[in-house]
Amino acid sequence: MTQNPPRDERDFYERIYMLVEQVPWGKVATYGDIATLLGVEGCDARTVGHALGAMGARSATIPWQRIINRTGGISLTGHGQRERLEAEGVTFDEKGHAKMDAHHWSGPSEEWAREHGFQTLPRPADKPASAQLTLF
Repeated sequence: MTQNPPRDERDFYERIYMLVEQVPWGKVATYGDIATLLGVEGCDARTVGHALGAMGARSATIPWQRIINRTGGISLTGHGQRERLEAEGVTFDEKGHAKMDAHHWSGPSEEWAREHGFQTLPRPADKPASAQLTLF
């Protein structure tokens, strides 16, 4: 039987769940992404994993399946994570890793993050904030 975490830890976990709920259908984020977005010293990918493991019945409403490891791998085998992601249109390579270039969530909007007290994810060096998509 899993014990309930202490009150301050539950509040911290609620903030993690709030972020996980922002990951849109068909997108994935890494445990490390969620830790970075929290912006709390000492919070790392493992902490996020522990929080997701403590969801209990909440796992029916929080899209935990959208959180994967940094290489695009599924961390929870036997829980239908890949099947859930495939049902959302997430594709996988021949090694069974989610295709991060196609499905990696770039994080919440700066406005939403600021409003809720979160950080934003760093932008890749080759994709500045002002980059425009060109078709021709």
